[in-house]
Amino acid sequence: MAPIFCCLDIQPYRPSHLLHETKFKSFMAWATLAADVTLGDSKFDLLDLKPPFAVQLVRQVNYGALESKRYFVPVNERDDEFIEIAESDLIEANFQKLNSYKNFKCDEHNKFFEVNIYQKDPINKHHWRTNLARPASSIDL
Repeated sequence: MAPIFCCLDIQPYRPSHLLHETKFKSFMAWATLAADVTLGDSKFDLLDLKPPFAVQLVRQVNYGALESKRYFVPVNERDDEFIEIAESDLIEANFQKLNSYKNFKCDEHNKFFEVNIYQKDPINKHHWRTNLARPASSIDL
């Protein structure tokens, strides 16, 4: 896979302080220093890892085409190291997108980044409903 960001010159776009600010800060601190991160061949069991949250990073050309959607979870209690996981891992572990995001951009490379936070949905698996995070086609009845 590609590097997480195009360069180290990304800047917040319309910055604001949010309820989940510490999650954004820990991910951004790690992501700006991380080298190329590749999605491992092995499937991660998020039920065993028990991450407190997940991060979706959407990368696109500014006002243009979507380049990638990548997902990361912290691997330690300090939330200062992350691993990349597949979207299917989030769906399987019943993570839901929160209404909490931050945007970043790089003027030099004309890139725009959206960072979204996901958390485990407390609803019982038996009562899963069709939604954006769990498409009806993936529910085995």
